[in-house]
Amino acid sequence: MKVSLIQQTYFGDRDKNIAKLTENIRKCAAEGADLVVLSELHNSLYFCQTENVDNFDLAEPIDGYSARYFGSLARELSVVILISIFERRTNGLYHNTAIVLEKDGSVAGIYRKMHIPDDPAFYEKFYFTPGDLGFEPIKTSVGNLGVLICWDQWYPEAARIMALNGAGILIYPTAIGWDIEDTDEEQTRQLEAWIAVQRGHAVANNLPVISCNRTGYELSEDGHNGIKFWGHSFVFGAQGEVIAQADETECNIVVDVDMARTERLRRIWPFFRDRRIDAFAEITKRWGK
Repeated sequence: MKVSLIQQTYFGDRDKNIAKLTENIRKCAAEGADLVVLSELHNSLYFCQTENVDNFDLAEPIDGYSARYFGSLARELSVVILISIFERRTNGLYHNTAIVLEKDGSVAGIYRKMHIPDDPAFYEKFYFTPGDLGFEPIKTSVGNLGVLICWDQWYPEAARIMALNGAGILIYPTAIGWDIEDTDEEQTRQLEAWIAVQRGHAVANNLPVISCNRTGYELSEDGHNGIKFWGHSFVFGAQGEVIAQADETECNIVVDVDMARTERLRRIWPFFRDRRIDAFAEITKRWGK
């Protein structure tokens, strides 16, 4: 499968963001992409830096403008597109939601972000209700996509359950970056930890992993420090090998991923055969002994 990731900066204007994404999606399609992955909450600046009720106006339903627009583009270009929206489910109920659009423009499936952070400048619990769809891969013409979102990256349980349910690849639309007051050493540690944990998901599950992050500096609405999104989007192979990795600059990544390697690897690294499921009950507890 030829996969593509779009790592870009964003504006405080939805139409400008969509126009820029459209241009990049067309470029990826022209290079033969089968699947195009966009970063988390790509229609706007990262609004979760503050708690502001007016930001709920950014939300839209699953069958809203984004699904219609990008669905039409998927149909025109005959590519699968993974988009990320601020979902308005009903009055007062909102989710951070990924939508996978098939090559015919239809909605192949959705995933609602399960792990919701609440940290300085990442006040997502104010906006998003945790997902209620579990960890179910989305079946598409290019394979079973194990779609997760950003903060889900830190949880090996989420990746494992996606794998157990038949995912052929793990995909993380992402919005993560640095507090600009952190030291260079702390910034390096955070970035390396982010890469390492996801590389581990690839190795432990014998699956390729895609992470598509935004990049660029975005000032907070209240004028505080803002976030420097660190980019570094990547594609890892099913043994954790680096197939492609960006730096902080805007770019499109278009690479081939060998989806057949999972079967070959699981014959020589039979992690799933040797799992001690009879001894794993404690994983469902909040804390151990």
